Amino acid sequence: MSLHPPTLSRRWALSLLVLALGAGPAWAQAGIVLTGAGPINRSMGGASVGAPLDGTGALYWNPATISALPSSSLDFGLELLYPQTRLSSSISGLGAGSDRGDNGIFPLPTGALVYKVEGEPWTFGLAATPVGGFGVNYAASNSNPVLTPQPPNGGGLGAIFTELQVIQVAPSVAIQITDQLSIGGGPILDLVSLRADPLFLTAPNADGTYPSGTHSRVSWGAGFQLGVYYALDDGWGLGASFKSPQWFEDLRFLSTDQLGRPRTSTVNFDFPMITSIGVGYSGFERWLLAADLRHIDYGNTNGFRQGGFDPQGAVRGLGWRSIFAVALGAQYQWTDEISVRAGYSYNQNPIADSQSSFNVASPTILEHSLYLGASYKVSDNLSLSVAYVHCFQNSVNGPLVTPFGAVPGSSVSSTTSADSLLLGATVRFGGKCSAN
Repeated sequence: MSLHPPTLSRRWALSLLVLALGAGPAWAQAGIVLTGAGPINRSMGGASVGAPLDGTGALYWNPATISALPSSSLDFGLELLYPQTRLSSSISGLGAGSDRGDNGIFPLPTGALVYKVEGEPWTFGLAATPVGGFGVNYAASNSNPVLTPQPPNGGGLGAIFTELQVIQVAPSVAIQITDQLSIGGGPILDLVSLRADPLFLTAPNADGTYPSGTHSRVSWGAGFQLGVYYALDDGWGLGASFKSPQWFEDLRFLSTDQLGRPRTSTVNFDFPMITSIGVGYSGFERWLLAADLRHIDYGNTNGFRQGGFDPQGAVRGLGWRSIFAVALGAQYQWTDEISVRAGYSYNQNPIADSQSSFNVASPTILEHSLYLGASYKVSDNLSLSVAYVHCFQNSVNGPLVTPFGAVPGSSVSSTTSADSLLLGATVRFGGKCSAN
């Protein structure tokens, strides 16, 4: 059966829309999950479940470990993320093109408070950290099929803008059961903001165009985390932690249809469950070594486990699979005032080959990252830290898939890399912990 040109353009648009969701820079290397928080934890590759070093990293990955920190502390951090992305596509009869994203620099602030009750086994903590997201800013194009105008004037999406931010506020409490064993946990409050133009996760208008999704508000979510930490006498530390799924309320968008009439759209997704185990070793003089293994359960998370198009032409979900991630870190106490760190992280790609066309420009393609950092002890109460992160370039490509199958002679590819500079300060107060 032959298709009229407007219908064919709509088929291309339905397929190209999914590129927008992942067409931005990754704020993380394990899907949309950040590998760590703050300059100290990030410079260790995010490894901290069994090797606590600072309040931010402890509260981010294992709240039980705040019992093992030497004193009460207040951490401040700022990450400046600079992603580099390129989106290329070609379709027989429509041409080919390649465009670089004008994404800019993303500021990611962090903060954490740890308070140790003197003479008591209780330690309290409060952290506010970004945990994931993405964003992109691609200009429209006359040659790159993905970025050509939407129907009826073309078969693409036009200019693409997306930005997702997920911030978590995590109050925690830990209790030291024995000199070696601590447990901890607490609720998590989530703040979620998504803006997308065009809004590809909703059904298209009658003319095949997608509405704008820039008129939205901050949505809320909640979950919890639990952790356990065991310190052995010979320098070994063992830890495990569990972050529940974060259940978000529906994200609402006040948009318009092709005639400018009001239209309200909703999008629903959650944040994945994360299970981590970790080990630390400080038996070598001046050294601390750490390794974490995580499982991130995208495959059972609303909005990620679903894939493909629904009957109205909206994307049901990203079709991701659950993944494992590894984080390795080492710290060397160079002098009494200066410590230096290095780390490495690797994660599996959550996108199966069958779902590559729905995520081909996704930031989740980043797999390997290196981390460097250092801290300077200005006084007994103040330390300054700096870190650098490089996410190695990775590319994916595949054919364009429509609800009716792959488009013959089509190709879409994305190349992504990222660099980050982190700065931070730690203020210590209160007495030192004598138990650990």
